[in-house]
Amino acid sequence: MDTLRLDLLLPRRAFDVELALEVGPETVALVGPSGAGKSSVLRAIAGLERGAGRIACGEDLWLDSAGGIDLPPERRSVGLVFQEYALFPHLTVAQNVAFGGRRDRPDLLERLRIGHLARIRPPELSGGERQRVALARALARSPRVLLLDEPMAALDPHTRARVREELRALLRELGLPALVVTHDFEDAAALAGRVGVLVAGRLLQLASPAELVAKPSDSFVAHFAGGNVLHGTARAGSDGLTEVTLDSGALLFSTDAAEGPVSVVVYPWEVALSREVSADSAVNHVRGPIDSIVSLGNRARVRVGPVTAEVTAASVERLALETGAVVAASFKATGTRLIPARA
Repeated sequence: MDTLRLDLLLPRRAFDVELALEVGPETVALVGPSGAGKSSVLRAIAGLERGAGRIACGEDLWLDSAGGIDLPPERRSVGLVFQEYALFPHLTVAQNVAFGGRRDRPDLLERLRIGHLARIRPPELSGGERQRVALARALARSPRVLLLDEPMAALDPHTRARVREELRALLRELGLPALVVTHDFEDAAALAGRVGVLVAGRLLQLASPAELVAKPSDSFVAHFAGGNVLHGTARAGSDGLTEVTLDSGALLFSTDAAEGPVSVVVYPWEVALSREVSADSAVNHVRGPIDSIVSLGNRARVRVGPVTAEVTAASVERLALETGAVVAASFKATGTRLIPARA
């Protein structure tokens, strides 16, 4: 398979998007807040947005602004799945897919399990079915690169998890260089082997989902990966621990070494809840009333002051947790990560 290589500069009203990236036969996700420039990158690769720099697929140059090369979209071997899928509502499923490759593709309909829907029009399809039609249309061109813009955004929560697993399996089966744009870290982690965090046109960090969680480059990456982020000042403490005085005045301990202003990161699944504070000095505690409880199937996210804990539904019942109840949110010093604050 070919490797997609890009080194882009895309002028924007508020900032410039600058991105250098290589994507081999793998799936890479770009995540970040709305307006970070993620979709602009996909559109520039597809030739739908003008920019400067260089884009190559294998030995073929699609864009080389220094050399005066800028191939039109139809000469770039790209399959693009648009946000909200952008299917033609007046065409049948078979006609939508044929439009992508300028010929009928019954093989793709069967491969994506939509052959039985060939004569149906998009308004009659479910969200997952519309996504498969959009994928089939993108693949009808036999592209060398696959681009997906917010592929899960149009799905309801009930459908999302199932369709995400189906898409993950398909991307692995295809083995194409695939670039996925999303604002949801969970979607990115499920679909991609590498995830890049893009903010205001800059790539803050590119790594595996596990590394982004374990070693975030800054507090924004940690927050985007689902972490609780607190702020304080660190100094060397006793017993080899680092002592952190939070901006609120509370005291925490970490096994990470740090001095000066820091961001403190702890993930919800590392936070335990109890009615009483334990005497273990290697465990941090935040005590206060419960602000909110959000049930997520057999799990629940419980907010206590500045910290969110993710616990089992059984724990909520066992501890008789309810809004306003005073509890202790506890997390180990070994799970309390420190990131130097940026100047």
